[in-house]
Amino acid sequence: MSSDTAAAAWIVLGGIHLLNQTVSRRPDDPIVLVRVTPQEVSLPSTTVVVRWDTLGTCLTTALTAAGGRLADTRIEGSDLFPDATAGTALREMVGTAATSGLVPLCYLAEHPGGGYHAYAQIRFYADDACFLRTTREPVGSGPVEALRWLNPVLTAHAESALRLNNHLRYFRTHFAGTELEYKYNLQPAPDIWPVSMELLKALRHGELADCRPEYRNEFEIHYFDNHMFDVVGPDEERGYASFIPTVNGTHVLKRKWFAEDTFARREQISTDIEISPDSFGAYLRSELGLQVQALPPFRRVRYDSQCESMRTGHVFGIFFDRCSLLAAPDVVLSQCEMEYRRSRSLLDHDEEAMLREMERIDRWLLSYLAARGLAKERTFYSKLSFLRDAVAARPELMPTR
Repeated sequence: MSSDTAAAAWIVLGGIHLLNQTVSRRPDDPIVLVRVTPQEVSLPSTTVVVRWDTLGTCLTTALTAAGGRLADTRIEGSDLFPDATAGTALREMVGTAATSGLVPLCYLAEHPGGGYHAYAQIRFYADDACFLRTTREPVGSGPVEALRWLNPVLTAHAESALRLNNHLRYFRTHFAGTELEYKYNLQPAPDIWPVSMELLKALRHGELADCRPEYRNEFEIHYFDNHMFDVVGPDEERGYASFIPTVNGTHVLKRKWFAEDTFARREQISTDIEISPDSFGAYLRSELGLQVQALPPFRRVRYDSQCESMRTGHVFGIFFDRCSLLAAPDVVLSQCEMEYRRSRSLLDHDEEAMLREMERIDRWLLSYLAARGLAKERTFYSKLSFLRDAVAARPELMPTR
């Protein structure tokens, strides 16, 4: 897409069967064009989020898929989909029967050089909807009412339907099996709750250019104990293994490989490990063949803000994290972490572009933290190093098992 401002934009409505392909397309299918001000956060853009109550009064045109004109009117954005069903004005335009399955099909952006870019609807609620770009190049030049873009847009959606229609709507993870993370030690340790809320507010208000909180997944709270073991040899197995209890009485086993604190670490997570805490070390030695040394267990409180690049579709977690030893609650590690999580994109396969975006967010985050007196530099200081340093300073904290 051109970096120029989009000339015009529409939210296109139609029957849900045009997305889920449960019924064949028909020439008399209603297609409703709701003209809106451009909604993209950035250009080019991968993701567009639309809130119905911010659209104002919209010029709305109803056509048939064959191009016949049904009606024209103006509708308040907040009246389009009360309770996620077509409102009164839409029913009057296309008829009650046709509106029973009426949903947003796509967001359509006019390209300054001609044609349109389409963003498929992947989430739809009474309050808002989320759209993902499916066209690499503009399609369907000519007046929007000519619908020359309709077949290419629906074809593109059909070709990626298993990705666009599935329950997760996440399409890939770059560098699978590897944790990519920057860390920032917070000194002195702050109360991480208000700090997290301030950061989330900054993301909502666009202080990080081209980024917003991840759609419908802005914030997570984590609170758990962690039983970590230092894997001391051989060299290719160095790193740690840690057990995290779950509410159903089993444990998650997190295994990381690294000889020194670095940006990229190989990672493997196993779930539903049925084991008692007294057997953690024996399990690692007998079942996995590891040489391990137990480290002091600690409690972790973590608040996660999920940050999505609307330009690239990459999602990064920004965590405020407090770890304190169970046997010595005064021994605390307080950090901010920024980690690559996943990518919501059909078109972007460039891992190097993801790394560049991560570096851009790292620069902004370090500046953000420094301006608030929270951190002055980036680090890769791990929980493993924290625990090693803790027992070096206070040997009595070292577990005996």
